[in-house]
Amino acid sequence: MGYAQLVIGPAGSGKSTYCSSLYRHCEAVGRTIHIINLDPAAENFDYPVAFDIRELISLEDVMEELGLGPNGGLMYCMEHLEENLDDWLTEELENYLDDDYLVFDCPGQIELFSHVPVLRNFVDHLKSRNFNVCGVYLLDSQFMTDVTKFISGCMASLSAMVQLELPHVNILSKMDLVSNKKDIEDFLEPEPQFLLSELNQRMAPQFAKLNKALIELVDEFSMVSFIPLDLRKESSIKYVLAQIDTCIQFGEDADVKIKDFDPENDD
Repeated sequence: MGYAQLVIGPAGSGKSTYCSSLYRHCEAVGRTIHIINLDPAAENFDYPVAFDIRELISLEDVMEELGLGPNGGLMYCMEHLEENLDDWLTEELENYLDDDYLVFDCPGQIELFSHVPVLRNFVDHLKSRNFNVCGVYLLDSQFMTDVTKFISGCMASLSAMVQLELPHVNILSKMDLVSNKKDIEDFLEPEPQFLLSELNQRMAPQFAKLNKALIELVDEFSMVSFIPLDLRKESSIKYVLAQIDTCIQFGEDADVKIKDFDPENDD
């Protein structure tokens, strides 16, 4: 059985930086992971790329040959990937052993993990290849400045969770850039009544029922829990990785190692 993280989130949320930091952390502790680039527009990487969607198709070539814009070109690239799951992706995955750990660095276009079926079909293909997959959703902590933005972030994450149907870990990225962490603490594990009160204060009275329904939805799906990630701290990276490993049951089927001994030499 293989293991995989699908790293998703809005553009600029720190997905590639997360992958780079995760690789360095695992390298330091003697653990092997393989990071795959699924962004056809990516150019520079701070981590070794195990395999790259640009070997199949690149955004630059699509824009030049078909005259598409950046967003239309990226969607064309991802649909081309979807058409080649049984060929290109299967061939690439054959280079890895059953217990290998893969991390897929995805593009930031939100439609890819909210309503377009490309990543859903990609995930289903991984599952058919006997991979346990976890969705890792990154949200910029500097985005969480008030309750309205928090609810917006939760709705986007919930949309991805429903679309992909995966175990899901939500991460507040870029915590090392937050100047006043007290502004974030209220949203790490907030009480539903606190959220509703704050939302009602910021919205017109006619939205009271909608606010209540949104808060109940967020609370019911346990989407009010985000894990803060400070890349300056190894302990923070270690904790996030442990949460993800638990979701995909990594290491649970490891064999117990028993030290051999010679009974004849046992006094």
